[in-house]
Amino acid sequence: MWCIPKVTPEFKRRMFDVLKVYAREYDPTRPVVCMDEKNKQLLEDTRIPIMGKPGKPARADYEYKRNGTCNLFVAVEPKGEKRVVRVTRRRTGKDYASFIKYLVTHVYKKAAKIILVEDNLNTHNRKTLIESLGEKEGKRISRRIEWHYTPKHASWLDQAEIEIHSLETQCLNKRIPDFHTMQSEVAACVKKRNKDQCGINWQFTREEAEQKFKLS
Repeated sequence: MWCIPKVTPEFKRRMFDVLKVYAREYDPTRPVVCMDEKNKQLLEDTRIPIMGKPGKPARADYEYKRNGTCNLFVAVEPKGEKRVVRVTRRRTGKDYASFIKYLVTHVYKKAAKIILVEDNLNTHNRKTLIESLGEKEGKRISRRIEWHYTPKHASWLDQAEIEIHSLETQCLNKRIPDFHTMQSEVAACVKKRNKDQCGINWQFTREEAEQKFKLS
């Protein structure tokens, strides 16, 4: 929260809007889904690491080879206790539109609407869907979405950041050498977290926000 320069009327409006969404009762026909992206470097060991054993941690050489980057689109349904992650080679508007279309037409095809919480990245909007999918398809997909945006300098209000942190501590905190290995590592982690029904117990409420930012 230290990065907030000033609590403006727009900041308050967006923050209170997102917190109101998080306070809704769980409704599988109108799931609240938080989405964010994460860029990751692909790093390959130049020497074979030494595996750990009891009393001795694993050891790896400090040198490594850079193999480019990839992007993770992360969508988490905090109260529905599930997440969807797609690893892509790029993070273009077309990649974003493809991921959103997948959520709408496959993951949540039976939902009346997806209540989507995102940050302010310039591709995260209805315009990107129309430009990437075509006007007819883009509008069809966007009609299934109710958009809510975090304030500027407050992406911490997007619960997808919590999910990304969990992924980083459980499967991304090591060198992953290539795109396909990244896909398999992420898929295994997501499968386990969904099987374990890991949700997010969000605690920050409007009342706490008013107290924290001295808005009352």
